[in-house]
Amino acid sequence: MLSTWLWFILILNTLNVYCISQQHGQSREGSINADGDRTKDGHTNNWAVLVSSSRYWFNYRHMANTLAMYRTLKRLGMPDSNIILMLADDVACNPRNPFPAAVYGNSGRQVDLYGDAVQVDYRGYEVTVESFLRLLTGRHEPHVPASKRLLSDASSNVFIYMTGHGGDEFLKFQDNEEISAYDVADAIEQMWEKRRYNKLLFVIDTCQATTMYSKLYSPHIISTGSSQLGESSYSHHNDYDIGVSVIDSFTHEVLLYLETLGKTSNSTMEDFFNIYDPIKMKSHPGISTSLSSVQPDQIRITDFLGAVARIEIMSSSSILPPSTLLSHSSSCKFNTSSRNSNTSPRNSDTSSDSGTSSRNSGTTSNHRIIPSAGISDDQDKTTIVAGWEKSRKVRQRTKSRFSINPSDRSILSNETYSGIRMREKGDSPLLMMDLIGIGLDKRGMMVDWIGIGVLILTLAALTLGKR
Repeated sequence: MLSTWLWFILILNTLNVYCISQQHGQSREGSINADGDRTKDGHTNNWAVLVSSSRYWFNYRHMANTLAMYRTLKRLGMPDSNIILMLADDVACNPRNPFPAAVYGNSGRQVDLYGDAVQVDYRGYEVTVESFLRLLTGRHEPHVPASKRLLSDASSNVFIYMTGHGGDEFLKFQDNEEISAYDVADAIEQMWEKRRYNKLLFVIDTCQATTMYSKLYSPHIISTGSSQLGESSYSHHNDYDIGVSVIDSFTHEVLLYLETLGKTSNSTMEDFFNIYDPIKMKSHPGISTSLSSVQPDQIRITDFLGAVARIEIMSSSSILPPSTLLSHSSSCKFNTSSRNSNTSPRNSDTSSDSGTSSRNSGTTSNHRIIPSAGISDDQDKTTIVAGWEKSRKVRQRTKSRFSINPSDRSILSNETYSGIRMREKGDSPLLMMDLIGIGLDKRGMMVDWIGIGVLILTLAALTLGKR
């Protein structure tokens, strides 16, 4: 008899793990889930790390390079929360600056790159090799705030841009220390092992730039640099009022092209590389795609340099008819009316006293909790959740279980629905399937471990039972 029950639990567990993994529809490589939150390659968000590794007034152009790239990312839709900016930040308010609190990337000075909206995350002596490596690997001290962390995941496309003074397989930081190509390669490998990126674009503007990515060995990386081994990278032009060079040639040409793109541009990385001109850039830029599983002509530039927008287009045919969203069987009449006035046509069959329960009538039946027809798109989710909250006490008293109409389930995101389910489990009886799957997290990794654990315990019990 014991063996029969153990086999029954084993079968339930196997079915539960399979069903939950199918429901969430996302493997560890990142497939499309029920809400369409992920693209085919698992990409759901973009992050950027922009680094100016030099300091002092005569390196004005390196700060301008980085701020110009920062401005372009924001114009293409990437929020400040997803951009980590590392600057010496000693130029805008430098006593030698004839335009206080301003930084310009061209001699015409049409655009102030510093402006009022720049959010520098690491400035001055915070810009070190250690802080950069900690940022990439996520190995921060406990006191470091979230705004100074790269909170990327396995669904993130990460863009790393670096500029400063470099040489053969090294880049100087603050004229005080150096980071090597091996350091960068090992840090990015840790990122991959820790599932901190989906695809990575590495761009560097410095002398002998290509040597800085020559040691990379992690997958899904596209790299490009301003100059080859033994070759210098040059500034573009001077501003005689400011007295120094204001931008580098490679970054200047790249930004000229990026300024022609919009947020919804379909231009690819191949198009981007095709604008490279050694004469205009005064050096021979390098490109490396050997670590990428996708060819440059199949990757859009905005997959790295823009925002990831999830847009749902709903036609009039998508408006749901009156349906049962949350249902229960009880001895109570539970009436929920619209947030609109009780003269609304969709409430004509409810009690005339809006929001008043008619449980005093003593009738017993299955009842509609939230009629959704006519509710606007943004109200649907709020109304469903609000109705669930309102009906919790009724279900607690009647010991009835939570259910939701499949057509209305499609309105909620996985996160919202999972949140309702997890909170609901605290109110209503749990099935064995619920108990096994209660540790499910976003990636389904807890299901894997719980499933394996239950399988091991069940097999052990069966073995002992035979003895």
